[in-house]
Amino acid sequence: MRILLLCHGFNSLTQKLFCDLNSTGHDVSVEFDINDAVTEEAVTMFKPDVLIAPFLKRAIPASVHENLKCFVVHPGQPGDRGPNALDWAILDDAETWGVTVLQAVAELDAGPVWASRSFALRPASKSSLYRNEVSEAAVAAVIEALEKLERGQSPEQITEKLSGWRPSVSQVDRQVDWQNDETETVLRKIRSADGMPGVLDEIFGKKVYFYDARPCHKALDDAIEPGTVLMRSGPAIAIKTVDGAVWIGHVRKASKDGVKLPATRAFATQSAALTEVSGGYRDISLKIIRDVAYLHFDFYNGAMGTDDCRRLLSVFRTAVASDANILVLMGGRDHWSNGLNLNLIEAAESPAEESWDNIRAMDDLSEAIIRTTDKWIISAVGGNAGAGGVFLARAADEVWIRSGVVLNPHYKDMGNLYGSEYWTYLLPKFTSAENARQITQARLPMGAHEALSLGLADRLFEEDHSAFPGAVAAAADRLASENLTDRLCTKRKVRARDELSKPLASYRARELEQMHKNFFGFDPSYHVARYNFVRKVPKSRTPLTLAVHRAGKNKRRSQPSIFRTTSEL
Repeated sequence: MRILLLCHGFNSLTQKLFCDLNSTGHDVSVEFDINDAVTEEAVTMFKPDVLIAPFLKRAIPASVHENLKCFVVHPGQPGDRGPNALDWAILDDAETWGVTVLQAVAELDAGPVWASRSFALRPASKSSLYRNEVSEAAVAAVIEALEKLERGQSPEQITEKLSGWRPSVSQVDRQVDWQNDETETVLRKIRSADGMPGVLDEIFGKKVYFYDARPCHKALDDAIEPGTVLMRSGPAIAIKTVDGAVWIGHVRKASKDGVKLPATRAFATQSAALTEVSGGYRDISLKIIRDVAYLHFDFYNGAMGTDDCRRLLSVFRTAVASDANILVLMGGRDHWSNGLNLNLIEAAESPAEESWDNIRAMDDLSEAIIRTTDKWIISAVGGNAGAGGVFLARAADEVWIRSGVVLNPHYKDMGNLYGSEYWTYLLPKFTSAENARQITQARLPMGAHEALSLGLADRLFEEDHSAFPGAVAAAADRLASENLTDRLCTKRKVRARDELSKPLASYRARELEQMHKNFFGFDPSYHVARYNFVRKVPKSRTPLTLAVHRAGKNKRRSQPSIFRTTSEL
């Protein structure tokens, strides 16, 4: 089928739909919802069989939905209506929630239901739920709706009574009452607004938006006044609640130029006076079980700043010095890595200098992985990855990837960045020259199956995000029971051969030469693109890589036809 994805932005759900629909043989194009005239033009140009709206902030124009089948992906159960369905579900402490695919009609969220899915609502941030449970349920429901449409079936009859329109969640609805709210209530309020818009509050006399809240398990004096800033740990500060405390990892000052930053970075002077608590807020952890070392690094939104890279490199070296034969790089639950921390760069006194420090710190980490020849290293990619994070993962001997993961293995949309992390060495090593060109030039997201076919991954796991760590551990244990002598011997020989052919330092020097031009050269494209990304400046047009109906011809990558799964290996 010819499918037009109409969306406000190319977010995680839209990207997953884009990848999965393309992989199942549909002809997919994308249009950003700029205005009604642009949407009408896109429909006229592409002539889709169906329009799917996975992420909109306003209604589809009547001129479109009255003349074309339009499916709206609503992050709520059948009968639920309103723009902040998932926010309300978190605030209400719902046990289960769902996704509904309904047909667009004049009245919002009131059309016929074509498919729906439900899931348990775990205690997590809105963005984490949206990226995992909501996205997976949405893809399944959309595919069911399309199959019904192809078979000429009719939509379901809603048996649930329409709950009535629930308005947008306001800051009043989320406001933390420090004198009365228990820790779990505070966590729900902040999680309901993470990653946007955040919960408005005040610390150190400044209005800020809170994000990235975690429970604080340290024993505290009950006499301390709730709302008091207590201590710091890594990027986070702890605030007293009536029955404990919460860590606030990130904040954004409520000003026109506010940028979302680690709390201790946003309030560097004030937080420096607080007591540092080791391990209170943990974004890096190392666990060694028999012959396998598991290195977890759960950075907020997958962004790795200069200090993050250096801290991770230090723990990586500790793992390498251990007796473990296998080292598994686990990343985080929602993101494996998305490369440079653009927010920290944007907020730096010199963004160019901070960009330069950050990319060299990323390179140091990637180089350490490549040069480690006495351990078998596995990147277990259970969460999405983008830009340099994809190539950092490929620095390992193997990449194990979860089937629901979406990768964005390109830099060019960030102002034509050249990129580093030794990609000019790694891609030819693990993929063909043609695949390397396709990966870096296409500017398109890809699913795990395609990553496997192109050589960005070596093994596919069909488990969901909750079961993935256990499946990885079981597979690593099986591998550890084998004699790895031959593998490691071959690895050392290949590394020595590659170094003799062309030293790693040569790859790094060439990549950084190009990156230096991106950061310090006359072309400001990178700095403009970064500013727009961090400040969430709306797109004025759809990139031609996505809107193939505007590009003149379809330039989609060919999709793999043979997939390997864990059961086949």
